[in-house]
Order: sequence, then C-alpha cells, then structure tokens
Amino acid sequence: MEALTSSQAERELSADTILELLANRRRRYLLYALRGREDPIELSTLAETVAGWEHDVPPDEVAKNEYKSVYVSSVQCHVPKLDDAGVVDHDEDNHTVVLADNFDQLEPYLRIVVKDEPENSTLHAALQTESGDGLLGQIRENVARLKQ
Repeated sequence: MEALTSSQAERELSADTILELLANRRRRYLLYALRGREDPIELSTLAETVAGWEHDVPPDEVAKNEYKSVYVSSVQCHVPKLDDAGVVDHDEDNHTVVLADNFDQLEPYLRIVVKDEPENSTLHAALQTESGDGLLGQIRENVARLKQ
C-alpha cells in the first residue's frame, strides 16, 4: 500500500489503511503506549516500553538487543507508517512521537483487537491500570452488553 500524502492524512482512514496499521503487533503496541498521553514521548522511552511488553519484562529489564530491535524497526518502519496516516506526529529533530488527529478514527478498532493480545503479560497489566478498569475493562463491559 502506498504512503499517504499530507492531504490524505487529514481525511478519513480507509478500512484497508486501518487494517494495515493494526495488522502488525509492534505497531499496535506503539499505539497502546501512546494512548491517553497528551505530551510527546521520546522514541527511546517508547521502544523500551514496547520491548518490555513484547518480552513480558519491565522496561528497565529489557536486553539491549531487544530494545535495539524495537527502536530500529519503530524508527525505520512503524512510526513513519503511522505518521503518514496522520495517526501520530513524529518530530524527527527531537526524536519524539505524539498521537495525531487520525488516531480517533483508529481507536475503536484498537479497542477491539486488544482482546487478542497475549494473556498474562505486562501489556495487560499496563492496560488494566490505564484508567481504573482500563481498556480491557471497557471491552469486557461492551462484550457483556452485546451478549444480553
């Protein structure tokens, strides 16, 4: 799929774009880490968080090679793809990322796919503490309502 132009980033995301953005686990983890934050976060901090979730360890226990793998793929692939879609704003000079306007279009789908992430992980613990019951609690409530 082609990268979106800046004018495309201001428009509605297509179903294909949404699916492509959410198809990659590491990209979803980046979005989970950014969700609920208003201030930019340094890419190094973001990479530590994601690497911790991937390896089910606290960020300060992530091995250097695991961190480097997440950092490099985020900088070279995942963050640019999210930036092109207008989902994040990437400040290359300051090496920071923050959610952008088009994230609002992606978030409902992110709430659906989170239930398929690995169980008993540091990711789930982080999502649980996000805001009270957190994202997982909201999903459970929605599923229970749908079953009624």
